[in-house]
Amino acid sequence: MENKEKIKNLIDLRAQAKLGGGEKRIAAQHAKGKFTARERIDMLLDEGSFEELDMFVTHRCNNFGIEKEKYLGDGVVTGHGTIDGRTVYVFAQDFTVFGGSLSETMALKICKVMDMAMNMGCPVIGINDSGGARIQEGVTSLAGYAEIFERNILASGVVPQISAIFGPCAGGAVYSPALTDFIMMTEQNSYMFVTGPKVVKSVTGEDISIEDLGGADVHAGKSGVSHFKVENEEEGLLLIRKLLSYLPQNNLEEAPIFSSNDPIDRLEDSLNEIIPDNPNQPYDMKNVIHAIIDNGEFLEVHRNYARNIIVGFSRLNGASVGIIANQPNFLAGVLDCDSSRKAARFVRFCDAFNIPILTLVDVPGFLPGSGQEYAGIISHGAKLMFAYGEATVPKVTVTLRKSYGGAHDVMSCKQLRGDFNYAWPTAEIAVMGAAGAVEVLEGRAIKSMNDPEEKAKYIAEKVTDYNEKFANPYQAAAYGYIDDVIEPRNTRFRVIRAFQALQTKKVVNPLKKHSNIPL
Repeated sequence: MENKEKIKNLIDLRAQAKLGGGEKRIAAQHAKGKFTARERIDMLLDEGSFEELDMFVTHRCNNFGIEKEKYLGDGVVTGHGTIDGRTVYVFAQDFTVFGGSLSETMALKICKVMDMAMNMGCPVIGINDSGGARIQEGVTSLAGYAEIFERNILASGVVPQISAIFGPCAGGAVYSPALTDFIMMTEQNSYMFVTGPKVVKSVTGEDISIEDLGGADVHAGKSGVSHFKVENEEEGLLLIRKLLSYLPQNNLEEAPIFSSNDPIDRLEDSLNEIIPDNPNQPYDMKNVIHAIIDNGEFLEVHRNYARNIIVGFSRLNGASVGIIANQPNFLAGVLDCDSSRKAARFVRFCDAFNIPILTLVDVPGFLPGSGQEYAGIISHGAKLMFAYGEATVPKVTVTLRKSYGGAHDVMSCKQLRGDFNYAWPTAEIAVMGAAGAVEVLEGRAIKSMNDPEEKAKYIAEKVTDYNEKFANPYQAAAYGYIDDVIEPRNTRFRVIRAFQALQTKKVVNPLKKHSNIPL
């Protein structure tokens, strides 16, 4: 073969590889409202930046006649490119080739880019669209999954890992995304479950649809498995680009700093009025967040799950910050099993990747009841406490209103190594609310009173007395547990100045193999 023919052969092979499973299957993919693996990568990365690897890999299986059907690339597109000029490694499963099912060689391709991402200190983005294990390959497919899982585990806390679910993701395939930092699902075509509706029906008798078992609404709202729910793939890919803008390349670097046109000393007068006079009246904590941060830009994580707590990324004076805030608008901002787990996971992510943490507190306590106790609220609440206490990144806490009981300790208090702990003058820092406290402290005296008017007057006096002592931040400030009481409208300035003062913070935890967080 002459050189010209060899070059033509290469060009033909590349064209063949780019067709994946062929024009018919590409058309079928488009008919479902889905893009192909290469189209997704092109939309995700900076134009012209993608460098593909292992385009000519084919499977090695000789079982059940599959050896007669081979496709270049073997069902996954892998390589590296840039997002906003920063290198990322990416793999996208190709549903047009054997339904995106995982073979030994597909696993090797994925493992190769994950190894390279670790060596180079770059984020990994996986786009999942797969029917699961390739049955014809048997145990080698299962071994391939385990090889990927091991790399997910070793990369955890070293480089950011993001999973986009743009189609089916079932059986063993779900565990790789579950081991990554963020999962995103589309409303239309994505689903995740360990066992499908048919198996569920045969084993338990439960009749359930794919959507109700493992659709985006289920995992974004009920299970909390998915961090983001998007309308379509284009929105999802843009969201990945935005998410990465808040993150460093790896655990040894800082997140990028952007120039900000939002003045540090911008006063937000609305904050002086936002706390209602009635302590039981709700308000929207998101209004507080938007007032404090740069240009009101907030990327919320887990928006539809455990809505009594808010977590997400923003910037203060151009620098990335992770925000955790109780939401009085939903279940009064109480801590329960789900919100504790949600916030703990987010705190640990921020700590792993050097992202400072701002905590906004308005928490009446933990949600009481047998349901919560049986679900393990003790362990789940301890997760959040552990996460805050272990975190060594700069931590600034602002108490806006209620901070009661054990929930006060859990929400980044001074004793969990909060660096700067501020309070608004409306803050109430106490073991419990006034009514409950009076019932405990004065129960015997109240019971001995027969005159209802006298009893009501006595309770009112004691509630007033308790409120004067504790329904303010000054007792905590007297002990140094609150570093300063600040004017609400000045919160942005004080918080930014605090984070600037913490830029040189150096805290190292005791030497250990790893901690034993109450999982």
